[in-house]
Amino acid sequence: MNGPLPYYLMPEDSSEQRYRAVFISDIHLGTAGCQAEELLDFLKSFECETLYLVGDIVDGWQLKRRWHWPQAHNDVIQKILRKARKGTKVVFVPGNHDESIRQFCGLQFGGIDIEYEAIHVTHEGKRLWVTHGDLFDGVVQCARWLAVLGDYAYEWALRVNRAFNFARARLGLPYWSLSQWLKDQVKRAVSFVTAFEEALAHAARKRGFDGVVCGHIHRAEIRMIDDILYCNDGDWVESMTALVEHADGRLEIIDWSKTKLGQAVPSEQFALDLRASR
Repeated sequence: MNGPLPYYLMPEDSSEQRYRAVFISDIHLGTAGCQAEELLDFLKSFECETLYLVGDIVDGWQLKRRWHWPQAHNDVIQKILRKARKGTKVVFVPGNHDESIRQFCGLQFGGIDIEYEAIHVTHEGKRLWVTHGDLFDGVVQCARWLAVLGDYAYEWALRVNRAFNFARARLGLPYWSLSQWLKDQVKRAVSFVTAFEEALAHAARKRGFDGVVCGHIHRAEIRMIDDILYCNDGDWVESMTALVEHADGRLEIIDWSKTKLGQAVPSEQFALDLRASR
């Protein structure tokens, strides 16, 4: 590499990771289920060139029903704004839970670009379409009342899950997601996830992209669907995951709950080296 290193690769703190891009979504600030303290720790652990906020950052649905905004949620917002001030390009693509912000698409606030969708070009020149994904969820688009009902049920599952994981933490056991386990057991939910992923891959192909990065379904994954790269960055309510692009172009899902415990994540499931496809 000729010339000086980009700022996000320059050593400031040897403990910090350096990435070309980081994608996070489904934080759901404003809810009791939001893992704001864990997210804040993650945000402090790295520097990057571009930070993509891929929707459902603030949960407007929940805030309309009941106000919940502890200091940790403010701290997350302040940390993101601080990254923007320090030179990180921050792109916010609103989702269905913060859909009211879509009216501001094309504008910039506090150094954060608000866009209806975005395009990320990887180190290897692959064009990835960045979208929250709710527009490909038939329940959200065609039966909003059912989506709201599901949101209530999801909130109940998270409350039970918090009590259960409090006990697990006292025993030194890692976080376990009840709602994710329930979704994995229901065949109809599994079929929905598959249809959602395939619909997004099909749309990315029609738009001429090499791949898609999304959130919405709270299920982190990197995989090829035929010739299209499908990436979901997960969430910060259950799985505490993010998608990152390393300086060499390698894509990886960071599972923060395992990273903090020093546990390895199977590379064949959560990483993809795009250099092999050059």
